[in-house]
Amino acid sequence: MGKKVLVVDDSRFMFEEMKYKLRSCEKYEIAYYCPNGEGILDAYEKYRPDLVTVDVVMPGIDGFEAVHNLMQAHPEAKALIVTSMVFDDTMADAAQSGACGFLAKPFEAADIISAFDAILEG
Repeated sequence: MGKKVLVVDDSRFMFEEMKYKLRSCEKYEIAYYCPNGEGILDAYEKYRPDLVTVDVVMPGIDGFEAVHNLMQAHPEAKALIVTSMVFDDTMADAAQSGACGFLAKPFEAADIISAFDAILEG
């Protein structure tokens, strides 16, 4: 069994897409889903994933604030921002929030694995 990943995204489709794209990857398991930034702390504390992927644009708490809150409560957490908003300021905001990396949508399985590897094995 691989490393466990929690997906925080207001679209359950992203959770399903990551699971589908990594279906033959034994290193990582897209195991848990949280539909919003407000639930990130509860989900992290319940599941204790190895990695958390977080969308930026969500109703309520956005991804940057969600990652910031996660890192304040759990400095050991590893978070990856996953978004279609690929701008210099978005990447800077991701780093400032405490995220360990940034992955642009759309992505392929190799992109996900590379991003996960960089954070968890780097």
